[in-house]
Amino acid sequence: MKHTVTLIKGDGIGPEIADALIRIFNAANVPVEFEEAIAGLEAIEKFGNGVPPETLESIKRNGVAIKGPTTTPVGGGHKSVNVTIRKTLELYANVRPARTIPGAPSRYENIDLLVIRENIEDTYGGIEHFQTPNVAQCLKLITRQGSLAIARYAFETARKLGRKRVTAVHKANIMKITDGLFLECFRQVAAEYTDIEADDVIVDNCCMQLVSKPEQFDMLVLPNLFGDIVSDLCAGLVGGLGVAPGGNIGRDVAVFEAVHGSAPDIAGKNLANPTALLLSAVQMLQYMGLYNYADVVSDALMKTLADGQRTRDLGGSLSTTEFTDAIIANMHPVRHEETVSDQPVRVTHPVPADTKEDWTLVGADVFVEWPGGLPPVPPTVGSLQLTMMSNRGTKVYPGPQPDIMIVDHHRCRYTSSTGPVTTADVLSVLHALEEKGIRWCHVELLNTCNSEPRYSKAQGE
Repeated sequence: MKHTVTLIKGDGIGPEIADALIRIFNAANVPVEFEEAIAGLEAIEKFGNGVPPETLESIKRNGVAIKGPTTTPVGGGHKSVNVTIRKTLELYANVRPARTIPGAPSRYENIDLLVIRENIEDTYGGIEHFQTPNVAQCLKLITRQGSLAIARYAFETARKLGRKRVTAVHKANIMKITDGLFLECFRQVAAEYTDIEADDVIVDNCCMQLVSKPEQFDMLVLPNLFGDIVSDLCAGLVGGLGVAPGGNIGRDVAVFEAVHGSAPDIAGKNLANPTALLLSAVQMLQYMGLYNYADVVSDALMKTLADGQRTRDLGGSLSTTEFTDAIIANMHPVRHEETVSDQPVRVTHPVPADTKEDWTLVGADVFVEWPGGLPPVPPTVGSLQLTMMSNRGTKVYPGPQPDIMIVDHHRCRYTSSTGPVTTADVLSVLHALEEKGIRWCHVELLNTCNSEPRYSKAQGE
């Protein structure tokens, strides 16, 4: 039985390493037919869209895709193709193995880590604004649903693979609300998997521990931004992005990819290393239940590297074509045919149960633009009183003003001690600011839950 898989060759060296993958699959008689689709620079040139609808439809129809690297401009230009695919198809789990590879330069031995990264939300929601000409803001969105889903995926994967320990990585000591929610959800799910050890570590300590003693970790689960950074760090432990596979898993669709860049400087020169894409293809075959074929490709690749047959980036001299030839020469036949029986880990998106918590509006943080010192905002508007002002997160009112650099973006906190607050009360504050010629640029409602604040304090408050 042939399985149809969407193939996106990508930009730069992408077509060269994709062609190497096709040759190796053909030599191993892998029961996969590739349906080519485009994304990246070629798609932008043809359609003005980095990910055309036809490409997304192909991935949805086939349920599995593999892609080469695509180019993402820094600080401008088109949005990341990878992020677009992940968010459009709700590929909420990014799975990045980091294992010691023979022949890959590394300071470490016997590393076998699995990084599970939440793949949709966090700062990768891409919600950014200039609040004033001098102040830019990015919203970090952590949801209960997303955090529960990625935690459950991590524990289900650990159980399936026989992993013994899952570690949550976070910054809840500083981002007490957002990363605090991620950690709360992790602990809630961990309580259901008593057969698997669960612990947590602050992300900066985790990075230090990874480069000091990486073998102490088994599986890591992280929010999106930290997961992006730490997964690349883990790739560096085993030889770099050139040997790092990756999979993006959703409820019914999965996209596997080489996570390195498109390397346009060596494109078309027959110098590219296809290892990362091949390892991603091995990960894909395992996801599809084609374990025997995954072993054939993986064993041939590892034997080739162990024999010292490597591309130039790994200290060897082989071209892309020669390296591919060597892998094919080291390939053993499939030991027996197999049928797809093992199902990939799938987690339905959780919907938290309704609660009877007392969610109460108690005020608002109104962010205003005002150059040259503290803004002359009204101290009282109706039942709301100005109780705090901060600048870049540090309290500057009431009390003595700290000796800090003041920028033109001020948080003005209005709360009431006399009773319930309504959105009409908040609108009254905005009108009062406009009457005084003060430009407001952002508003956050302040709520309590069972009398506990669901908002942060300023530094020094």
